Amino acid sequence: MQMELDSWEGYVDWKKRPAKKGQHGGMLAALFVLVVEVMENLAFLANASNLVLYLTQHMHLSVSEAANNVTNFMGTAFLLALLGGFLSDAFFTTYHIYLISAILEFLGLVILTMQARSSRLQPPKCIPSSSSSCQQVDGGKAAMLFLGLYLVALGVGGIKGSLPAHGAQQFDDNNIEGRKQRSTFFNYFVFSLAIGALIAVTLVVWIEDNKGWEWGFGVSMLTIFLSIPVFLAGSGFYRNKLPRGSPLTTIFKVLIGSMLNTCLARSPSNSSINPQEQEQEQEQEQTMNTTKQSEIPSMTLQFLNRATINKPAYMFLQCSVPEVENVKIVLKVLPIFGCTIMLNCCLAQLSTFSVQQAATMDTKIGNLKVPPASLPVFPVVFIILLAPIYDHVIVPFARKAIKSEMGISHLQRIGIGLLLSIVAMAIAALVEIKRKKVATKTGLDTLNPLPISFLWIAFQYLFLGSADLFTLAGLLEFFFTEAPLSMRSLATALSYASLAMGYYLSTVIVSIVNSATGNKGWLSGKNLNHYDLERFYWLMCALSGLNFLHYLFWANRYKYRSRSTGLACNVNQ
Repeated sequence: MQMELDSWEGYVDWKKRPAKKGQHGGMLAALFVLVVEVMENLAFLANASNLVLYLTQHMHLSVSEAANNVTNFMGTAFLLALLGGFLSDAFFTTYHIYLISAILEFLGLVILTMQARSSRLQPPKCIPSSSSSCQQVDGGKAAMLFLGLYLVALGVGGIKGSLPAHGAQQFDDNNIEGRKQRSTFFNYFVFSLAIGALIAVTLVVWIEDNKGWEWGFGVSMLTIFLSIPVFLAGSGFYRNKLPRGSPLTTIFKVLIGSMLNTCLARSPSNSSINPQEQEQEQEQEQTMNTTKQSEIPSMTLQFLNRATINKPAYMFLQCSVPEVENVKIVLKVLPIFGCTIMLNCCLAQLSTFSVQQAATMDTKIGNLKVPPASLPVFPVVFIILLAPIYDHVIVPFARKAIKSEMGISHLQRIGIGLLLSIVAMAIAALVEIKRKKVATKTGLDTLNPLPISFLWIAFQYLFLGSADLFTLAGLLEFFFTEAPLSMRSLATALSYASLAMGYYLSTVIVSIVNSATGNKGWLSGKNLNHYDLERFYWLMCALSGLNFLHYLFWANRYKYRSRSTGLACNVNQ
């Protein structure tokens, strides 16, 4: 059994002095992180949720082009979380990565605000009744647009890759109370995401639609700027994990070392050796290695154990048993990561086609006209209500009922989210069928809002929002608790990398569907009323169902790292 202590050794304060119990870390330090997350998600989601309309109405891109640009932008932002996590583990602290990333996002929003404010930096205005007169953004104006967007993406990626891990590392993993507080932190981290999203999709989206996009971008710019002093205010309370070198170096060293040593053992030059002598030599090497390190590699993924032999193909590729075990942990969580990509592909539709659906419908509630991009308010409010209930009622009840520290396990939470995504896509298809029937009676080419309430779209938002609550919180905690200490920021960033892959997969599926369905593709036409969007949603439902079966296979095979007397360990399986 290989032990891995998570003590206060290796943690420092913001002045790089050793962190002290009672003075650093704990829920007080984490509260600053939660407040900052509200502000950061407000700044990001205010524009992301409404960006498809900005690209179509102001930059004159087609619906499908705008949808793909939004998914590419958001996918890049989330994928760059891996870079933020890697830098936090390898060279910097999560504390410094957040500050650098917030400044980059601020600069990107400055550029977007300038462009939205000046008509000279935008394409010429077009006549609404004549789409042929609309000139798409191009040249230097397009370069400015995408420079601003991807500076924001770089900043968002760094924040997503560092902030969750920064908050989670404030809690001591060596005692049950610390682990329970960390679980509470992750639940309230998603709660904070929802609070920021609520303000973004109501107040800021209303400002964008009624006062202009320069005001919307400006609010986001000011918010992310103010998050920096708020974050700095907690400096005296944070405990920061010192970087332990590149985790990718360890991963590649173990993988390459095990492969080369395996090839060396099977090479013809070694075949002439007497099998009995070779067996004795191997036993001697393993005995020396075990004596030296007082550890035995686990029996899972045994092919990696060859990286620990005393006579490797190249000496610089020789790995310790802890290094091999750490890489095994990473490899074992990757199938779980892969199974969540399809869920996030479904979530991508909330920022693209669902917004476009709502834009064709009656968005009035009484005398109030609701912007289509404010639809996420429904799942957001549900998350705000459910997160505290889940943490303070459901989890304590589950802990007592099944006598488990976790209550509802991480993998069970992720599974619930995947099931909800299947239901959401089925509902989305049924709602689109209903909307299309109304559009057919009214006229498919009409530019007027259809006589059907946009509240029908709220059902798919509600189920996908619930799926996001269960899956994101479960993934963040799962990756952080299961990962080795030297890889925790990078592992936590996998949650956002899954979001990125989901957005990219959405772009790929849209392109494949259009190519496979001929000239009159499911997702092409004069406007959304000419799309066969319901067929696309049914396809997403079927793919999500197959993905859930795939998830059950890996989840049932996965074994959590056991914890005893406050120590994290890998048990030989």
